[in-house]
Amino acid sequence: MSQRPDRILTTHTGSLPRPVSLIDLYRQQASDEVVQEELRPAVADVVAKQREVGIDIVNDGEYGKPMIGEVDYAAFTRYRYARLTGYEVLEVEETFELIGGRDRRDFEEFYRSGAAAISETGRQAIARNVGPISYVGHDDIQRDIENLKAVIAGGDASGAFMAAIAPQEPARVGDHYATAEEEVLALAEALREEYKAITNAGIMLQIDDARLVAEFEDKYSIDWDLGGFRSWAAHHLERLNHALEGIPAERVRYHVCWGSWKGPHSSDLPLKDIVDLILGLNVSQYVVEASNPQHEHEWEVWKDTKLPDGKIVVPGVVTHKTNVLEHPEVVAQRLAQYAGAVGRENVIAGTDCGMGGRIDAKLAWAKLAALSHGAELASKRLWQR
Repeated sequence: MSQRPDRILTTHTGSLPRPVSLIDLYRQQASDEVVQEELRPAVADVVAKQREVGIDIVNDGEYGKPMIGEVDYAAFTRYRYARLTGYEVLEVEETFELIGGRDRRDFEEFYRSGAAAISETGRQAIARNVGPISYVGHDDIQRDIENLKAVIAGGDASGAFMAAIAPQEPARVGDHYATAEEEVLALAEALREEYKAITNAGIMLQIDDARLVAEFEDKYSIDWDLGGFRSWAAHHLERLNHALEGIPAERVRYHVCWGSWKGPHSSDLPLKDIVDLILGLNVSQYVVEASNPQHEHEWEVWKDTKLPDGKIVVPGVVTHKTNVLEHPEVVAQRLAQYAGAVGRENVIAGTDCGMGGRIDAKLAWAKLAALSHGAELASKRLWQR
């Protein structure tokens, strides 16, 4: 769905709070048939809830991606192992730490205290490549597409999106491919099948890039090696463009975020240091963080950055990183700043990141309602001028 000529549209970033009953089925590793009996009505319900709070561009809440706990930071990326060959997945009981780098070093005592909510304790999926990578998730993605389209009025999918993970460079080379480059290119080829399934269904594809700025935090932030990072990032984004070959840019939006942990984020990579590179992607929309203390000011980046014709910025005007509920007036002000920088017709209101598994369910829905109310206020003011 492109922007409307009379108001700012609303969307979000994907993951929404799951029903406990669905989480339990995934945790129990129930059969596909049993899961589908719960999944289809759950998708219908979550679409109805999105419309009720005023979301224009809806999704399935990512309910087809198994979440094994009410707090789950990794469901958006871990799902891919069940849809790909070539991986051995080991589930172990351990604490999974989400970040490293300068922020972790400079605020070591804070992180040791556990106050950052930075880890998940419980069953974790650890994967390694052991054979050729290919896509075998055709039934799963088709199920997700059909569940979503079944509850969209008139079957028109133009007002819907679905998220899929970007190809990620492995932390270490597995046992099958000789190099990380060979492995990530094989992954890109495989994931393209999921991307095409979504866009061929008339649904907007959202690429979740979990690695881009996390790579800076983990490997480059200690010495603030911006040059080394940008060289790596340019190659990483080339691989993503390779994965998107044959898919129209207007059917794709790109989501980059700086992580869901509730910590200082003192060494987050500034958007200004990567914006030129992401503008080279074969996508039409850029979904960015815009409502937390490290990134709220970055609307100004777009004042000095030429947004290519036909492109749209989707700023996150409510965030998962705080339990404080955003006031609609604050949301309206944030949207007005972006509209002033890139034009009101080039802004869609979004969220910093997914709300499911990261924040209290009732609060998540209240934040989406505040997003919609704020977009309504901003629209009235922007179109009255």
